[in-house]
Amino acid sequence: MTERISIGQLYPNAVSPASTRRTPVQQPVSTSVSGNPTFQKLLQEQFVRFSHHAEVRLKERGIQLKPEQLDSLSKAIDKVAAKGAKDALMVLGGNALIVNVPNRTVVTALDGNAMNEHVFTQIDSAIIIST
Repeated sequence: MTERISIGQLYPNAVSPASTRRTPVQQPVSTSVSGNPTFQKLLQEQFVRFSHHAEVRLKERGIQLKPEQLDSLSKAIDKVAAKGAKDALMVLGGNALIVNVPNRTVVTALDGNAMNEHVFTQIDSAIIIST
């Protein structure tokens, strides 16, 4: 019993706790085990989503988007995403849509009447989509 015990070390020559911890292996969310993109990730990259607020605004203002307009919107989101945009104003067929680009989500929608003298804030890009 002549061994000295120092603070923080109960047993001399013991293995340190840090080396016994297991480090979890993190798998990237966007790829499967085989290295290919997952179906969910591909699905999210293809479609445009609408927030609840945007759905309410579309109904209130009588805005109806046709399938070809949604396709044009999706392509426009791809273009602004390639430029590094985060929140974009997209003018489509006389209507304005504010889109959160990384989430591919339309946040709000305005028709031509609501756009008059309207100030758009907290956007970093704008695109006019011709259909």
